[in-house]
Amino acid sequence: MTHVAVLGGGNWGTAYAAIMADAGCTVRLWARRQEVADEINSTHLNSGYLADRVLPETITATSSYADALDGAEIVVLAVPSQTLRSNLADWRDLLPKDAPIVSLMKGIELGTGERMSQVIAEAGGVEQDRIVVVSGPNLAPEIAARQPAAAVVAAVSARARAKVAEASATAYFRPYLGTDVVGTEIAGATKNVIALAVGMASGMGMGDNTMASLLTRGLAETARLGAALGADPQTFLGLAGVGDLVATCASPLSRNRTFGYRLGSGMSLEEVIASTKQTAEGVKSCESILQLARGVDVDVPIVENVAAVVHDGRAPQDVTDALMSRARKHETS
Repeated sequence: MTHVAVLGGGNWGTAYAAIMADAGCTVRLWARRQEVADEINSTHLNSGYLADRVLPETITATSSYADALDGAEIVVLAVPSQTLRSNLADWRDLLPKDAPIVSLMKGIELGTGERMSQVIAEAGGVEQDRIVVVSGPNLAPEIAARQPAAAVVAAVSARARAKVAEASATAYFRPYLGTDVVGTEIAGATKNVIALAVGMASGMGMGDNTMASLLTRGLAETARLGAALGADPQTFLGLAGVGDLVATCASPLSRNRTFGYRLGSGMSLEEVIASTKQTAEGVKSCESILQLARGVDVDVPIVENVAAVVHDGRAPQDVTDALMSRARKHETS
């Protein structure tokens, strides 16, 4: 029986811990707050995140990362992307030396423009062939309800991705194997920003034509950025690309879409932040993705305009006007 450490007790960390427990692993879940760990251990519930999911008995929780990591054969990282580097400063010396390190995070680091696998390698001292990225259309509440879903398990090492896929395969969760770490991460991070744009449009009363246009053009600029960074174009047509994009842009369960909807409905950025308990990764990553795109001379107009709303105070309606008045161009250019 594989022993897994999951570092992060939020929505997706908890749901993925349940997947791995259902797959036959024993899981030690690290939660930052002691009360979350106590609740999981006493009631098998994490009511602050997945209130309706009774967790398997093979999941135990702790607020000590040292206890969580002790004896782990797979380590899963599920913390907010912008805290990963500081977390790894604490965890680095305790990470097992031969275990795959799995990233569930979908963001680009502010300041450095690094993908999460790059941060893990640099700040965690982890070899590239031990880093695994899991991504796809995986809304945590639906996974927690054991509704069928699939994801890509991407790694440069065949051994590492096979080990993680085997430890994640259940009757309701189907992992597919992939080699394109770069494309998988770029798709996962950028779709959050596109979902903010879709949410803003919906909050302003716009319908399915607008959503479909934003989704399609958002996929185009994601693929352009990925290609400039060396990604496989096919990745953006798969689960980590269009699959995750559709789920995140269309579902009211999406934190990024919901955040954008509230902005589009007239709430100020401060009001939306105050009303949001959980991290909407696109809010911070839009700035770092824009920085990354400019560094490789890639045009990302949706990302650019979302960043202008979130960081420069531009009104959502102005974004619509800016996007619709851009110079005409060939669709595939």
